[in-house]
Amino acid sequence: MTTLVLGPSLGTSADACWGPACALLPDDWEVVAWELPGHGTDRRPASEGLTIADLAAGVLASVEGPFVYAGDSVGGEVGLQLLLDAPERVLGAVLCCTGARIGDEQIWRDRVAQVCASGTASLVTASAGRWFAPGFLEREPERASALLHSLRDADDDGYVAVCHALAAFDVRDRLGEIEPPVVAVAGAHDPVCPPAVLEEIAAGVQQGRLEVLDDVAHQAPAEAPEAVATLIRELAEEVRA
Repeated sequence: MTTLVLGPSLGTSADACWGPACALLPDDWEVVAWELPGHGTDRRPASEGLTIADLAAGVLASVEGPFVYAGDSVGGEVGLQLLLDAPERVLGAVLCCTGARIGDEQIWRDRVAQVCASGTASLVTASAGRWFAPGFLEREPERASALLHSLRDADDDGYVAVCHALAAFDVRDRLGEIEPPVVAVAGAHDPVCPPAVLEEIAAGVQQGRLEVLDDVAHQAPAEAPEAVATLIRELAEEVRA
């Protein structure tokens, strides 16, 4: 049996981020989708000083045996941490709309300040512009609405904790240590993690390749579920061979 672990992007729930792609995966797979603290169904408070390594450790503790991993944005960063910390557990990874470093500390300081002052609901309009390629809101209003509602409903403290974790994460100098196969998936319209950032991952790891999806910005699993599900199935077949 294939075990697939899925990690969501900041401000989304696992279902809103990955639900459309999950529906296209084989029924006999064991799919484990984890939540960020204060997001989706996980309403527990975030631990003080939360790090990407902490999130990765939580994934390892919740899953038995080897698995294929797929993550979007911060979920992709957790995937990189898992590949570094437990290469014997991660058979391969599909990392979407992410980076070995995302943004810089000032970006995350500004985001934290906005959420502390006005809450996650204040991010919805700007996030719609960053998250979705042109026309997606009109083509798929239900998917877009689910993602934006999950952002509005995210706990402010949990969101802020993940922002601090993102600000501190940088494994650009460690990509060469990653041995399992990695598919780096970029959205052609992603202003947060443009294709060059995903190319850095694909070129830096030992077995990497880049896939650039047209008509996609920062939420590839929801914007292009068919393409992402296909890439996951292909990787699972590759690592089982």
